[in-house]
Amino acid sequence: MRKHEVDHILTKMLDAFDNVSDLNITVGKPFQVESSGVLYPVELDPPFWEITPFQSEIFALNLIGGDRRLTETLLTEGSCDLSYELPGKARFRVNIFSQRGNYSVVLRKLETKIPTIEDMDLPKVFHNISKEKNGLVMVTGATGSGKSTSLAAILNEVNENQSVHVVTLEDPVEYQHPHKKATFNQRELGRDFDAFSSGLRAALRQAPKVILVGEMRDRETVEIGLTASETGHLVLTTLHTIDAGQTINRLLGMFTTEEENQIRIRLADAVRWIVCQRLLPKEGGGRVAAFEIMGTNVRVRDSILHGEAEGKTFYEIIQASRAYGMVTFDESIISLYEKGLISEETAMAYASHKAVVGRGIDVVKSSRGETTTDIDNLEVDTGYGKGM
Repeated sequence: MRKHEVDHILTKMLDAFDNVSDLNITVGKPFQVESSGVLYPVELDPPFWEITPFQSEIFALNLIGGDRRLTETLLTEGSCDLSYELPGKARFRVNIFSQRGNYSVVLRKLETKIPTIEDMDLPKVFHNISKEKNGLVMVTGATGSGKSTSLAAILNEVNENQSVHVVTLEDPVEYQHPHKKATFNQRELGRDFDAFSSGLRAALRQAPKVILVGEMRDRETVEIGLTASETGHLVLTTLHTIDAGQTINRLLGMFTTEEENQIRIRLADAVRWIVCQRLLPKEGGGRVAAFEIMGTNVRVRDSILHGEAEGKTFYEIIQASRAYGMVTFDESIISLYEKGLISEETAMAYASHKAVVGRGIDVVKSSRGETTTDIDNLEVDTGYGKGM
């Protein structure tokens, strides 16, 4: 299998279905693509009913292309990340990993068009996030939930409106931002720097106003990121957490108990916004994003400083701060249901608090004149007790 054959297979996979987001090469399965969150096999000529260990390894080595660093990383750590371009067709973020002695490959298709806040129908508060001058902004969620796309939309807003220097540290570079008002320098892990911590430390000497860190992976990166946010930089980054409370706890968990109080003080001063997102199945096909958005106010800072308590949970604070652009996942899910974008079953399945979403759905149904219960033909028993 040569490079042109690999490119031919990738092209066929991309064209096999609409809304292809990922390409999956796994031993014992045919070539597969993920479309709207579902894996589908791809028919090729000649057919590949089951990919062999040799085929998957040759496929992976073609993607690596003789890069010694990537080969060494794959052999020593069991996985490696890289970018791959299909000329004139698409760019991919690639992860090659070992499983049960074989190699598997997952290619995430990268969009070439820079997303905008309006095109993606993101909450209006994203405009406010792009106007922040310093501090820490975290976009969190599971792998594949659209974190990079949301950050790209924020950076595009900066690019359209501010004459500033932006440095991005990515693994790999996903969206290639053109120079508009802002000046962009986009650096790729492994090619331009060797670790997020060292890249971030170097960025402090590169006079940026905005720094994007692909992921806060370790304590050292968090520490330097906090320092950058405290010294007049706007630091945008991601974490694999599901809500605001877990995000704060994950950051605190990277430090020792003795350091916790100091880190709480620094986080309370540095955090500007925490945006958590999930992708939900959309009515009619595709997916739609639900958000939890937490900004900062006195109550949020107090909860970061002293921890959550009854009546002082981040969820309750966000609920009480809708006027400031904050929203809980449950409120976002109810809004999506009200717009007809998701079904009642989907809303309940993805709810953080099912009772809250259930009541919200009942309110929406009542406003539409729909029934809110499946109990029919209730009557008052007028004869009850009279025969006694």
